[in-house]
Amino acid sequence: MLKISEIEPGDRTMTLRLEGRVVGDWVTELCHSCEKVLAAERALKLHLADVEFMDANGVGLLMKLRARGVAFEGCSAFVEAQLKAALAAAR
Repeated sequence: MLKISEIEPGDRTMTLRLEGRVVGDWVTELCHSCEKVLAAERALKLHLADVEFMDANGVGLLMKLRARGVAFEGCSAFVEAQLKAALAAAR
């Protein structure tokens, strides 16, 4: 399960707090949530401190979002390791 909450809403920036696991159908749900914010031409931040696990599709989505200028904050050591491994593999 993945809980997606809006925090710190502002005029130009939206922060989404993720809690749980970025896996399976939840990757699609996260993608839709992010696309809504980006389509409104708002800056997007993802608060990732409470992410427990990500599958390959979840990591892939985060890498695509990062390439589109989405900022990450509060990354746990696990999330940082997953993103670094994905970045290294892409090189």
